[in-house]
This record gives sequence, C-alpha cells and structure tokens, in this order.
Amino acid sequence: MNRLQQLRGTTFDLIIIGGGIIGAGIARDAALRGLKVALFEKSDFGSGTTSASTRIIHGGLRYLAMFDFRLVRMDLREREILLRIAPHLVKPLDFLLPFYGRSLFHRTKMKLGMMLYDMLSYDKSLPNHRFLSPAEVATLEPHLKEDGLRGAVLYSDAQVDSPERLCLENIIDARQHDACTLNAAEVTGALRSGGTVEGVAVRDLTSGAELEVKGRVVVNATGPWFDRMAGILTSHTQNRVRPTKGIHIICPTLSQRALVLISEVDQRLFFVIPWLGHSLIGTTDTDFHQDPAQARATGTDVKYLLESLEEFFPHEDSQIYFSSAGVRALVMKGGSESSVSRLHRIIDGEQRNAPGLISVLGGKITAYRAIAEEVTDLVCNRLKVKQPCETATLPLPGAQEIGTASVHSSMNREVIEHLYSLYGSRADEVLHLAESNPELQGALARDSRDIAAQVVFAIREEQCLHLNDFLLRRTLLGFTRDQGGQAVEKAVFHMARELSWSEAQISAEVQAYEKHRAQTQKFRDE
Repeated sequence: MNRLQQLRGTTFDLIIIGGGIIGAGIARDAALRGLKVALFEKSDFGSGTTSASTRIIHGGLRYLAMFDFRLVRMDLREREILLRIAPHLVKPLDFLLPFYGRSLFHRTKMKLGMMLYDMLSYDKSLPNHRFLSPAEVATLEPHLKEDGLRGAVLYSDAQVDSPERLCLENIIDARQHDACTLNAAEVTGALRSGGTVEGVAVRDLTSGAELEVKGRVVVNATGPWFDRMAGILTSHTQNRVRPTKGIHIICPTLSQRALVLISEVDQRLFFVIPWLGHSLIGTTDTDFHQDPAQARATGTDVKYLLESLEEFFPHEDSQIYFSSAGVRALVMKGGSESSVSRLHRIIDGEQRNAPGLISVLGGKITAYRAIAEEVTDLVCNRLKVKQPCETATLPLPGAQEIGTASVHSSMNREVIEHLYSLYGSRADEVLHLAESNPELQGALARDSRDIAAQVVFAIREEQCLHLNDFLLRRTLLGFTRDQGGQAVEKAVFHMARELSWSEAQISAEVQAYEKHRAQTQKFRDE
C-alpha cells in the first residue's frame, strides 16, 4: 500500500520533519489551531531521544546551580501542565537528595536552593520540600549507605513511565484534528525555489514509494539528526547542535523513591529512579559523533555508573537486566558536556537565508509542549493565522472522560487496571475490541497483563508497523525483566495476521527485535 498517495496534490500549511516528542507536540498544537499539517518520521514516533530519557518530568535542581532560572521556571510550569493534561501518564514522584559529609555551608546553600525551587514553582500542586534527619532517611530508604549521612531533602517532581506513549498521544490528537502523520517516512530532499524551502521529497520506507510534498512552512525538529537534515534542506554545513550520549542501566529495585546522588568519580549528578518494578540508573553525558541510531551503552559507560552507585549502595548486588542509550541534541557550545544548557533555541530561516524553514535545537521532554507552542506561534505569525494555543488546557486523548467499558467488562480486574494505566480513557476502545473477540483476550505472555487486543489496536489505531514499535513504544513489554522475550511469539503472530506478513517478514521482524535486545546487552562483552 502506498501511504503517500493520500498526500498527492496537497499543499500543507506546515510540514514537520521528526516525530519525536517535540515534533509531535508541534503537530498537535498546529492541528488544533486549524493548520493543515503533515509530519514525517524516518523511524517510529518517539523512537529516538524521547525513548532514551530518564523518564522524569522535572525542573532540574542542577540548573539552579547553573543560574539557568528561565529553564527551571519553564520546566516547573510545564510539569504542572502535564500533570493536568496527561494524569494517566505523568504522575507525582518523591525525590530524595541525601547529604554525605557535607559542610554546614553546603547544607545552608541547599536549603536556600530548595526554597528558590519552591518559589519558582509557585503555581504547583505538589507539596513543598522538607528536610529529613539521618534516622528518617534510614527509615525511608534502608538500603542507602548510613556512614557519613548528614540528612537529606525530600521534594516532589514527576515521572512518565512511557515518554513514548506521551509522544504518541500527541500524534493521535494531531490525527484526530486532521493532521497527516507518517512513521517510516524518510525525508530525502527539499523542494526549493529561489532559495526558499517550499516542501520536501519523501520516501515511504514500507513500500518504496516516493513523493514531493509542498508546504508553506517546513520545520526541522529532528533532534540529534538536526545537522544532517539541515544539510539536506539547505546545503548548510555549520554544526549547530552538540550531540551527547546518555545511557541508563536497569537493575533490581534499590529504592522506593527517586534518589538524586553525586558521583564520587567526577562530581556529576545522577539518578536512581523506581521504574516498572526496577531501578533506572543514569545518566552519563559524553560527546557522540556517530549516527545517533547506533548509540549504545559501552562497558566504560556502565563501569562509570556502577562505580558511582557503589559509593551509596556498597553491599547491594550489581546485577543489570539491560541498558538503554540515546543522544541529546544540545545547542552548540564549548566546555564540558554537562555544562551545556538544556535550554532550546528556535531559528527563523527568514532571518538566516533559509526562508520557508524553521529550526528547533535542543530542549527537554519536560518542556516539549512549551517549545511546540513557541514554534507554532512563529508558524502562525508567518502564515497570518490568529488562533491561540490550547494545548496547555486541553487534555490529551487518554485523559479525556472515561466511558463505561470497564464497568461492564467481564475481564480480569488487574488487566483492566493495567490497560487504563497505559491508555487512560482510550482503554475503553481496547476493552471493546477484546470483548468482540474472545481470542483477543488472551495474555501475550505468562503472568502478563498485556493482551492480544492491544496488538490489533496498536495496528489499527496507533500506526504500529513493526514488532519493535509494539514491544517498545505501544506497550511496556520491552522493559520487563526479559525485555518482552516471552511475548514475542504471540505478539508477532497477531501482527502477522493483521498485516498479512509472509514467513520471511515474520522472521525479519523477530530478528530485528533480537538485534535490539543484543544492543542493550553488548556492554557485557567489553
């Protein structure tokens, strides 16, 4: 099937290149304002930097120390917005910052910093910070090292278990407002007239079909691939982003709360985050100049995190289930990787000899909606569209009113609760699908709460094209202890039936997922 056929002969108000969370946020905002939108993503929605984050929605205490108050305030405001518009995905999380052998001056400075953090989040719904004694810390987190412990500060931020689904819900809402969004669609060139970018050439990677698509404005929101895409669009050769790699390791549970720790190796901050019954530990920050799609955790990366962790959990088993890795796209600046601001930058091509093009550099997941609003404001100003942004108040699809499917469903209550935690109110649609066909009520793996109906739903309603898409970005199966290994057989069976895959295609899909799993384990060989 040629998916590009639906675009033939259409001139779009806005073409977005890149289906990470910022590109998806722009698509949603622009579609809600009535613009005719097309978005193209070479891989899958949320499969790049979005999927490799620490999965927290926060202001960032360390940015206070960098005096980046604008970034902290924006992120704290956006944290509150996300708690309102996506409560099924973004949830409060307690953070504990322990003090070891720190001076009175340091603790006083931290008290002032936490007061400022609370002041900058003056519109928050979360509780204020409080300081704990060493005995209170030991009671809350008994596995944390007690030797040298001088107390801790307890404060609240938020967590998103699946930033991939947060990204996807922006895509879904954009589509519900008539945007055309395509994954596995590679932008291979630009349509230019007298130096003005007037559209893009696109290749559908599922069929090989190609098409030239016209657009009044084009946005480059490709994250760490930004400079490569800029070269395709404008023959621009100046590097504007500084790509840095961050990795995480996933281990048995170490704490009940998120821990903010300072590595004794290099004095960098790192996190221990409770996540899906594991501990997510990271992150690193190292320059990376290869293809971002090839980023992985190396033995050196993992050794650094384990050495940093050992200082605080000296008697704990260092078992690692798997790793993750991704590449940030920071605005180009010299100095150490960790010193580079996470504040985004938007470049208007009208002022940079690239009319018709808008570029998005940098940014954090927490601020994705605000960045999207800023970009869409610029697009609307260019197109003389006077329509205000509504994304700060309108809930994402899964946060809309819940129906009655769960009340009447005869399915296992734990399954129903799991579906609502994953899809929010859209779980009603999954339950209706399961109720219509008993075969789709079957579990995808032993002791799993994920069911076959989710596979069919992902394909029909969530643009799921590949096994990787389903296990890693439509569900959380790829983040179980065995990385979804037990679910592969049934998931690929239902996908093959729904998408009419041949035996060769089935084999290729399984091999692609095994390649992904091998990549997350490769550090063991070094």
